[in-house]
Amino acid sequence: MSSFTRKFNTYLFFKLPSAWWCGVRLVELTDKHAISSVRYGWRNQNPFNSMFWAVQGMAAELTTGALVSEEIRKSGQGVSMLVLNNKANFSKKAKGRITFRCDQGDLVTETLEQVLKSGDGHTIWMTSVGRDQAGDVVSEFHFEWTLKARK
Repeated sequence: MSSFTRKFNTYLFFKLPSAWWCGVRLVELTDKHAISSVRYGWRNQNPFNSMFWAVQGMAAELTTGALVSEEIRKSGQGVSMLVLNNKANFSKKAKGRITFRCDQGDLVTETLEQVLKSGDGHTIWMTSVGRDQAGDVVSEFHFEWTLKARK
């Protein structure tokens, strides 16, 4: 884990404590992708002996949001970001360590360039896929982010 991801996880503790206490952690962040991880346990369980869907949602949203917020930070410009919609599909009980990955860094870069060039708000749909330790997909989350230049 890089020093950046350690700092980001400290940020989680202070700004998103519910995610931190449930075990959600950023594992890797590049220009192209983000990876988060969470292990099933008593803090994030549901009555059906698997991980609560909302915890999976926090880990999935973290991958998409980290890509967006890092691209905004690098631009040095004032841009607001907010989740407008989300959808999710669940295909298997989430047990053990679940890893979420979003590979849409290029889409974020393109969209942010459009926002800064035009000054208009734009939305993008981003996908984060959660896999268990065997590599099986347990859930897939889709988030519609809205980006708007601050004036």
